[in-house]
Amino acid sequence: MSSTPSGASEPEFDAPFVFSADGRKSLYFTFDQLQSRMCSEHPTQLELDYTRTMMGFLLFERQPAHIAIIGLGGGSLLKFCYHHLPDTRLTVIEINPHVIALRREFEVPDDAARITMVCADGADFVRTLPPAPSQRYDVLLVDGFDSRGQAASLCTQRFYDDAFQALSPEGIMVANLHHDIPDHALYTQRIRRSYDGNVLEVASKEKSNSILFARKGRGISVDEVRQSDPLEHFPPEVRTELQREFSRIGWEIRPVT
Repeated sequence: MSSTPSGASEPEFDAPFVFSADGRKSLYFTFDQLQSRMCSEHPTQLELDYTRTMMGFLLFERQPAHIAIIGLGGGSLLKFCYHHLPDTRLTVIEINPHVIALRREFEVPDDAARITMVCADGADFVRTLPPAPSQRYDVLLVDGFDSRGQAASLCTQRFYDDAFQALSPEGIMVANLHHDIPDHALYTQRIRRSYDGNVLEVASKEKSNSILFARKGRGISVDEVRQSDPLEHFPPEVRTELQREFSRIGWEIRPVT
């Protein structure tokens, strides 16, 4: 299912391109800005390290009923969640129609019963959600980047406040930030303010990604993360793919102060 804003002029967006080599497809805006990568033989596998880190939400929420993903890219997080969380509904918000147009190139499934694809600004989307509890998300994955880097609209205090309201009573937001940008400390403090300090951070092993886990309601702690085993009921291939990263998260995660 797809939807686009009505009554608005069509803005201009940079067109990404696909590069194929060694059995993998990669999505770029420029060659120094890798957005997504897929192994053609294993299209649901998480190729980039930071995406495995973002799946750490399972340490807090093992069976989410509804996940929202801001930023489609090559659909890595969407495909993984669709394949391995069969009872979960998925809403994807992607601002760039050129990215959505490549969904079949990256084998993003068509399933109107479980997947809703929305062409919109993620900040506008969460701000205008109706107040009904059925519109709240157990998990909100924020991974919105464009040709200029991190989307500014997804780093404001207003956005983080709206994201908090968009979550279910114990929902969790997972934000992919870059810790080497000048405003990283400002963004993390905004998240901390929105979530009353209920925030943990872990650096990805690749490049400069910094993943922040912020939960609404019940407090989270490092001990909770280290003692959790959310993969016990998953098939062996999922445990193989995520267990090492989840163990690393447990020892490298730290509270945001």
